[in-house]
Amino acid sequence: MSTQVYNAVRSRDWLSVALVLGGLLVLYYLVPLASLFLSASPGAVAGRLADPAVQHAAATSLLSASITTVLATACGLPLAYWLARASTPLKPLVLAVVVLPLVVPPTVGGVVLLTVVGPETFVGRTAAAAGVPLTRSLAGVVLAQTFVASPFVVVTAKAAFESVDRTLEHASRSLGKSRWTTARNVTLPLAGPGIAAGVTLAFARSIGEFGATMMVAYYPRTLPVEIWVSFVSTGLDAAYPVAILLVVVAVAALVVLNTVAANPWR
Repeated sequence: MSTQVYNAVRSRDWLSVALVLGGLLVLYYLVPLASLFLSASPGAVAGRLADPAVQHAAATSLLSASITTVLATACGLPLAYWLARASTPLKPLVLAVVVLPLVVPPTVGGVVLLTVVGPETFVGRTAAAAGVPLTRSLAGVVLAQTFVASPFVVVTAKAAFESVDRTLEHASRSLGKSRWTTARNVTLPLAGPGIAAGVTLAFARSIGEFGATMMVAYYPRTLPVEIWVSFVSTGLDAAYPVAILLVVVAVAALVVLNTVAANPWR
């Protein structure tokens, strides 16, 4: 009996330590966010958001993030399905390439892209001659965002596809359905919440992207770039309202993850 009591005390002590240490980390997240919202009055936020430059940056961010999300989904879902279902020794290598943009610093990602689409490269010169410059343009913003955000679609959708019971797919195929019909009618609906999570994360990552966008495009300015310009030219007071807007967008993405999508961290 004494051993049981001792073990219970030890367990309770460890839980208390875990709560204290974990609570410190949670406070480390919450206190700066709360401080941000307290650093600017509603009137200051409204006034700053009425600035045409901020409105243009917001429109650019929403448009580019939407285009990026569509591109990442259109190309990422087939790749995620292949990674989840193919049996080939190439899978680890392909998955490593997909994950690489997540671990490479965004500024390095921007430099990598410039070696391919920069104004002095063959691709960059050809695109510019065709009237579609790939730097300092909306196309450049989309290229940068797609590089850093599309892995979220692939990795999350891959996990969603792998969670689908394969026996249901086999049953569909045994009834004479093609692989495409099975994927469309069985796999995609069952993996839908996980796919929606990946799409939501890609959109949120795109709209918050700074490093690669700064290197490849800079113009037209997105919200993160506008925050940087405001901070450098005017100071923190001018950057606070735009930062608050981005935090609101991030919170909205979390709301989506917890309502219409399957939270990948749950």
